[in-house]
Amino acid sequence: MNYKTFETTYGNKKLTVEIGKYAMQADGSCIVRCQDTMVMVNVTVAEKPRDGVDFLPLSVDYEEKLYAVGKIPGGYKRREGKPTDKAILVSRLIDRPLRPLFPKNFHNDISIVATPLSIDADVSPEVLAMLGASIALSISSTPFEGPSGAVNVALIDNKFIINPDFEQREKSLLNLTVAGTHDAVLMVEAGAKFVDEETMLNAIMFGHNEIKKQIEFQQEIIKCFSKEKKAPKVEDDLVSKIENEIQEYADKKLDYVLSTFIREERQERNKKLKEEVCELFQKNYPEIDNIENLVDSSLFEMTKKKVRNNIKTKEIRLDGRKLDEIRPIWCEVGILPRVHGSGVFTRGQTQVLTTCTLGMLSEMQKVEGLEEQEEEKRYMHHYNMPPYSTGEAKMLRSPGRREIGHGALAERALEPVLPTEEEFPYAIRTVSEVLSSNGSTSQASVCGSTLALMDAGVPISSPVAGIAMGLIKDEDKIFVLTDIQGEEDFYGDMDFKIAGTETGITAIQMDIKIKGIDENILKTALEKARIGRLFIMNKMLETINMPRNELSPYAPKITSFNIDPEKIKDVIGTGGKNINKIIDETGVKIDIEDDGFVTIGGLDSQKIERAKELIQSIVQDITVGMILNGTVIKTSNFGAFVDLAPNKEGLIHISKLSDKHIDKTEDVVNVGDKVKVEVIKVDNRGRIDLRLIQKN
Repeated sequence: MNYKTFETTYGNKKLTVEIGKYAMQADGSCIVRCQDTMVMVNVTVAEKPRDGVDFLPLSVDYEEKLYAVGKIPGGYKRREGKPTDKAILVSRLIDRPLRPLFPKNFHNDISIVATPLSIDADVSPEVLAMLGASIALSISSTPFEGPSGAVNVALIDNKFIINPDFEQREKSLLNLTVAGTHDAVLMVEAGAKFVDEETMLNAIMFGHNEIKKQIEFQQEIIKCFSKEKKAPKVEDDLVSKIENEIQEYADKKLDYVLSTFIREERQERNKKLKEEVCELFQKNYPEIDNIENLVDSSLFEMTKKKVRNNIKTKEIRLDGRKLDEIRPIWCEVGILPRVHGSGVFTRGQTQVLTTCTLGMLSEMQKVEGLEEQEEEKRYMHHYNMPPYSTGEAKMLRSPGRREIGHGALAERALEPVLPTEEEFPYAIRTVSEVLSSNGSTSQASVCGSTLALMDAGVPISSPVAGIAMGLIKDEDKIFVLTDIQGEEDFYGDMDFKIAGTETGITAIQMDIKIKGIDENILKTALEKARIGRLFIMNKMLETINMPRNELSPYAPKITSFNIDPEKIKDVIGTGGKNINKIIDETGVKIDIEDDGFVTIGGLDSQKIERAKELIQSIVQDITVGMILNGTVIKTSNFGAFVDLAPNKEGLIHISKLSDKHIDKTEDVVNVGDKVKVEVIKVDNRGRIDLRLIQKN
């Protein structure tokens, strides 16, 4: 009885939303469909907040199911395991624009589960999941202050395309996801091939215009299905009284805490102030169990207000910098002797060490996911942030969602400048180790990776630098901060990460803590980021201004060439006989792609060249006049048989062994002799006659 479908368009395709037929016990549920891509999103919310929770406990899970593309999972169990990196990134993509749209004091647990049920390669499920999450929240009992919308935008031939299909995504210079409300942009995520700031701004606003249509469409759904909303937590009078007293007591003392530009001094003063306030108010209000949490939250809000006010009234930042001033930068390269490439990028108290490792193309990462074909990643960027980077004594844990997200962002930023497989036939892995963290470690890892790639001799087309921009918004006034540090991220309204080259942007990630930003803020932030990015890049180029001409002596030497795909079977031989023989003789690694692209790798250049000669001798057509090297494998009274290549042998007739008369073949050559010969005849049955030039 409650079942209903709604229709609209997404780009030039029909989009359908089904509500009321499935998952009837979820608080909010819908199935979003565009062509054959279908995503189900379910929202559940706890009846009341857990004790002691003073934040929004929102969890988002994007559940990849391989049945959606007609695949059976690999592995022994043949079922989906832990989330892939792609699933984690999509979960973050759904989560980030939703968080600013909840009341500050709503602390009930919220669970969002997005499940792709069917995948059409021409419609990406990610944006449907983002749209479905907004719809499911809007019709649930959560006090969601949406709705929000999301779109994919591509750029082909200077034209923007909403909801690009698979072929268009492959051709596009831009892979942009925009999320927002009717009035403002909430989130931007993009990978680009040197797109300039004006084009990027136009693409974002083009996407936002499509979002406005989605919001109007969702309003129709909300009218039919909206539930009574749960109320945010209301502070009791005693808590409010204590908060007011804390603010009055600590106001002037906090001015002293913030009067130093040195972070360590500020942290020490703040620690002492917190201890003093906790001791006093615990004595005054012994009946309050969570006085420390109350002091924490009160001091945080007071500090946030004072830091923002200093920027708005005096344009003074926590560390004394001007709004557009970048922290001191220094760089190093080549600090690890046995590593193929290494670089250190330091900006203020943020420091990242990145290493670069080169390998055979067979070492590319294979990714099982919701694609029709198994994906291969030739370039891999991994990001690690150990506890010591923030001075904390914690156990080391495996990478979390944040680490995976930052690694993917840096990877996206650097991919456009990497050489092709034909130009540089290596698999490439960079690993960024955060040694010290005080804001924008993801962009420091972009800079460190550029240094490491150049130190390794990877012929990147241009260096890439990254910077994080912040925002303080006060009604109609905006203050854009260049190169934000950690505290400015906590107290500010925006974290806008932008990476690119001298000519354009390669990656963007923007998160907003307020209910959106407008075109003017985006334009200002993009331009200030461009200036900052070029300043940082010049600092990096003072250390190393171009890729090294030679690879590390510890890096594998690799050569590549193409052969006729029809002759791959000849190179491999029966049961791998031929290729294994070459590997045993030379000690190299050999990879052969289905299209005939061959890579040979090893540490000895001469052995690599020998393996290449052996492969080419197998695939080349032997013709009259060719000079070849071979090995005598058999002698007889009428001549010697010579192995020219696997499955190819020729005969030197006894009369062609010497210009003089000889009595027997063994007077000139014996089995095992290396010889140089000339091809003098190839008959219609493929038999090869040779003439001896010399014994080697």
